[in-house]
Amino acid sequence: MEKIKHDLRLSETIMPFGVGAIVDIRGESLIAADTSWWDKKYAHEISCERLLARLGAGVLRQPPTHAGHAGKDTPALLYWRFPAWRFCERCSKLSKLTGKKKGKWSNTCECGGFLVPMRYIAICEQGSHAQDVPWFKWAHRGHGASLDEAVRFCKAYKELRFERQSGQGEGLASLRVKCYGCGHSRSLAELVTKDALHRDGLHCVGRQPWEPESSVKKPCNHRLVAVQRGATGNYIADRISALDIPEERPPSAEVADKIRGHMFFGKLVADNGGPQTEVIAGWIAGELGVSQETVLEVAAGDEASADDVLLDLKDGEWAAFLKKLEGGRDRTGGDFVVDGWSRATTSGPESLVSRIAGVGQVHRVREVTALRGFRRHSAEADLITADLGPKGFPTYPAMEMFGEGIFLRFDEDKLSQWEAQPGVQARAGILLKRRAGTPWADRLDVPEPRYIALHTLSHLLIRRLAFASGYASASLRERIYANSDRKDKTAGILIYTAAGDAQGTLGGLARLGHPGKLIPLLVSALDDADVCSNDPVCIERDRQGSSQLNLSACHGCSLVSETSCETGNRLLDRQLVLGGGNVVGFWDGVLAEVRQTTGTG
Repeated sequence: MEKIKHDLRLSETIMPFGVGAIVDIRGESLIAADTSWWDKKYAHEISCERLLARLGAGVLRQPPTHAGHAGKDTPALLYWRFPAWRFCERCSKLSKLTGKKKGKWSNTCECGGFLVPMRYIAICEQGSHAQDVPWFKWAHRGHGASLDEAVRFCKAYKELRFERQSGQGEGLASLRVKCYGCGHSRSLAELVTKDALHRDGLHCVGRQPWEPESSVKKPCNHRLVAVQRGATGNYIADRISALDIPEERPPSAEVADKIRGHMFFGKLVADNGGPQTEVIAGWIAGELGVSQETVLEVAAGDEASADDVLLDLKDGEWAAFLKKLEGGRDRTGGDFVVDGWSRATTSGPESLVSRIAGVGQVHRVREVTALRGFRRHSAEADLITADLGPKGFPTYPAMEMFGEGIFLRFDEDKLSQWEAQPGVQARAGILLKRRAGTPWADRLDVPEPRYIALHTLSHLLIRRLAFASGYASASLRERIYANSDRKDKTAGILIYTAAGDAQGTLGGLARLGHPGKLIPLLVSALDDADVCSNDPVCIERDRQGSSQLNLSACHGCSLVSETSCETGNRLLDRQLVLGGGNVVGFWDGVLAEVRQTTGTG
């Protein structure tokens, strides 16, 4: 394996050029090996207990990259040359031979011409494996009349050429692989037809390009498909990120602790649904100020809830933000600093302010992102882990980033009343059905009304903040807290920036989190959504975006950079924000009040 030193940003080593990805460096095509090949001396360990609790046993390590001048002992990632087959730009010779000149790997032909990687590779449809197209075998197979004994048993391994044939246009039909030993040739147009490699008897080797043949434990029976080397489907990263914040127990867990600690709780459990159960539950509920149903639920599930030691990442973050909002000015320091503002300190249009329960100026936040693995060809393919070494204590590529942001909490009562309306439920039901009918979409959040509305508002606000914060739109990210099925219902959004190098804590975003500046920005964001440049087509359509998982949302009004969005620009709808047709939007009436007040209606 060859150690390649190059200038690669740290964030690129997680996405889009993480373990298993193909990257072009100085005219060469390379593929990143898994973490078992890393020199751990240069891969610094990153601490984030919340993230490791979700990943399981393992260790987070920062990829050994460098920036600037590369010296002899400069930390660098290991890469394998892939595809190995290359053709000479001068003599068109096609081979996978690699030699050395003066102790260094050479990428030049014997004639002195530069070697160019072949544009097609073969990947497994389900197993997420990748390999070279065996060009010599492929060139001597097919169903042509010229396939005689001389072609089938040709051994002129050094006489293969990759040529362009004149008179065949500019498509794949003009590109041919020809053997000058037997004279047989095939057009690349035959390579990309359905089941082409299977008909030629070419099978998956069942491993990644950097893995040795001995690593294959069982054969892979899935079919190969020829794809362009730079196709986006060749690498689908599976990442997970967590905010490094003090883990807080959700309010429901704290209430459950109080109920269990009540003097009558033992009697309630002992009665076990007997005649005194409701009476005792009523005593406990009255003293603690909770509902009788809550007391009975805790009593019924006491054993299971007592051992609940791992909270969902977003649940823990939500609880931590709520605590910060109650604390006002944050003077704690550290990596999680949030100034909280209550609704009483927020002024603006009543129809807007009444829907906001709190605002947080996030002055500092630390985010850790890890790469669990990757898939190839489709999101339904098998997951290849980032560490393919001996099973035990895996290493996950990770990076830590520091940033700032704005947190918004919305009024739960008003949100619950709004999403209970039949028209709102029917509108969100469209995306619920499509998500259920799309095999890979179960990885996306459940598109209940509150999620779609808050997610769309987040996009609108990101687009508006890009003009006012000093940050590029692509450097802003979102985190949506919108779930009504849990004991602790969540209804909020976090817009933040986190970057490991160029941008991170300029201060421009947190400054805009002050209610006096944020409310006008929210009004401007809603005004931007009122009319799209693609209306009336956009507002009247309900089949937009990838896999038709957007309703009234397009590039002209709601879409942002895919790296900024949790769901890759899916599950968006302007109608659930401002209304339209028979749907009442959650912020319906805000613009009318503003325009009436300012006299611009």
